[in-house]
Amino acid sequence: MNAQTLTYREALRAGIEQALEDDERVFLMGEDVGRYGGCYAVSKGLFDYYGEQRIIDTPLCESGFVGVGIGAALGGLRPIVEVMTVNFSLLAMDQIVNSAATLRHMSGGQFNIPVVIRMACGAGRQLAAQHSHSWENFYAHIPGLKVLSPATHTDARHMLGQALEDPDPVIIFEHVMLLNENGEVSESPEADMESALVRRQGDDVTLITYGGCLHKALTAANKLAELNISAEVVDLRCLRPLDTDTFLGSVEKTHRAIIIDEGWKTCGLAGEISAIIMEQGFWFLDAPVKRLCTAEVPIPYPSHLEQAALPQVKQIVEMAQAIMEGR
Repeated sequence: MNAQTLTYREALRAGIEQALEDDERVFLMGEDVGRYGGCYAVSKGLFDYYGEQRIIDTPLCESGFVGVGIGAALGGLRPIVEVMTVNFSLLAMDQIVNSAATLRHMSGGQFNIPVVIRMACGAGRQLAAQHSHSWENFYAHIPGLKVLSPATHTDARHMLGQALEDPDPVIIFEHVMLLNENGEVSESPEADMESALVRRQGDDVTLITYGGCLHKALTAANKLAELNISAEVVDLRCLRPLDTDTFLGSVEKTHRAIIIDEGWKTCGLAGEISAIIMEQGFWFLDAPVKRLCTAEVPIPYPSHLEQAALPQVKQIVEMAQAIMEGR
């Protein structure tokens, strides 16, 4: 399989371009996605080529343009709606949770809502408490939605196309700290969008993560190998529905699990995964499940405090050492 090297941003743009080329029903809409090229330059250049009918600048009104996207999907189009950062999606919660997620059910299956909503997420760029959230768990809580978190460049390139083929609303979280990173992009997807993938094989402990924490987990696994601890790394990729078979299969092999989640621990996704392991894989375990999450504070603005609040490689290594020593 041939691969090319792109930044994560370029991979996202390539996915949008491919979708626009493949299906005339597809269009992109959101704040500053057109002439400006997007807040993170993901859509830069698309307006000049595809024009204002398919790259649509919207007013600063998430409740309005997300609603328009849902209506367009009901009408047979395939909208890609960009929400600049995840915190702004709160302004469209009614549209997402009460309309997009429920209309298929409330219509008795008569109507599908094939809308894809892209959101920038995550901390690390000193965007302070308002624009640094990891709220994937908010949307993973909602029946009727599918929630994706592409952590690799290949997933950034191909998950959008897979999402547009789905008849239900799909939310894609794109971590801002990945945008400038270079990586290989395969010509085709590595798996269907709902499957988790084992990114590194190991025998002693399973590191379960997604999105912006995947690279940290892989780096920690390399450091653990130097300490003669063999860590397996599972990339969840899809947060609703969760591919429980993959991470339970890994825990059955390693007998230990650490969940790394940039969300907060209280009522978070890490707690859900831990509960699943306890309910369905308790007898596999040789140690309690551990969770490494963001500190229970609004994300600080100063860089040193921001980094102190987030899960880091050193913490993963120390937690793995502790679980191996029975601490």
